[in-house]
Amino acid sequence: MQQRSFRKMKKIVIGADHAGFELKLELIKHLQQDAWLVDDKGTYGTESVDYPDFAHPVALAVESEHILGILICGSANGVCITANKHGGVRAALAWTPEIAALAKQHNDANIVCIPARFVDSDTAKQIVDAFLSNSFEGGRHENRINKISC
Repeated sequence: MQQRSFRKMKKIVIGADHAGFELKLELIKHLQQDAWLVDDKGTYGTESVDYPDFAHPVALAVESEHILGILICGSANGVCITANKHGGVRAALAWTPEIAALAKQHNDANIVCIPARFVDSDTAKQIVDAFLSNSFEGGRHENRINKISC
């Protein structure tokens, strides 16, 4: 097994409710294969849970550690709404890689929210890859981002 330097590893935080648990496990494996250090905030099984219990810890980590995050639930609406209650969080619901890329490029999204009941595993991996491989374009979009906070 190849040993990796933690200084070179990228860190990301992830969380899901029961509907997103299985997909979360697949995404963690996918991320780790690409040298990401994954901070898993739960849930840790398929028993019914409340999505805010996992969205809040992810959003707090994104706020405090200035890292990126991934949230997963059935529709991704609940986790997205919850995460966006946090200052400095720009959570975006993405069901295609193109939407994930635009969320990063135009909206400087720092959390991508994936609807587990509406995307398959391969699409979810493509969404994550698009989110992580793109960056904020700034320019005309920066002025718009600066107007978001209340």
